[in-house]
Amino acid sequence: MKRLLLVLFLALAPVASPVLAVQPDEMLSDPALEARARDISKGLRCLVCRNESIDESHASLARDLRLLVRERLTAGDSDTEVVDFIVARYGEYVLLQPTGQGANWILWAAGPAMFVLAAGMGLMFLRGRQRASGGEPDRLSAEEQARLDDILKG
Repeated sequence: MKRLLLVLFLALAPVASPVLAVQPDEMLSDPALEARARDISKGLRCLVCRNESIDESHASLARDLRLLVRERLTAGDSDTEVVDFIVARYGEYVLLQPTGQGANWILWAAGPAMFVLAAGMGLMFLRGRQRASGGEPDRLSAEEQARLDDILKG
């Protein structure tokens, strides 16, 4: 029975851990504002964890950012104003879905550009290889064929 409980606990622990990131003392009393804060927090990157949103992260900086989001919302800022305020402070890196403007367009275009470049190089390689082969290979002369037949017989 204890093993079953241990296995069940270990299986469910990773599922439950992100839910515990937002502490009860951080939550706003107004459910509508809290829902807005959670939506904004899900789109902001934790600067410590890097691949987690601040809504999921347990880092102290993520907590500070969650509190800042809630503070700006209670001050009357719109969702866009809150995100703009955080981006102005920490840069576009804080966005989990960065915009395609400014220098970021290079990052957005780099993947497709590299694919096109690689496909072009592959085609050039295949065409060059086809030209280098020159068609059919040379045939054996009658003397070479007779010698090969002798070797294979003996």
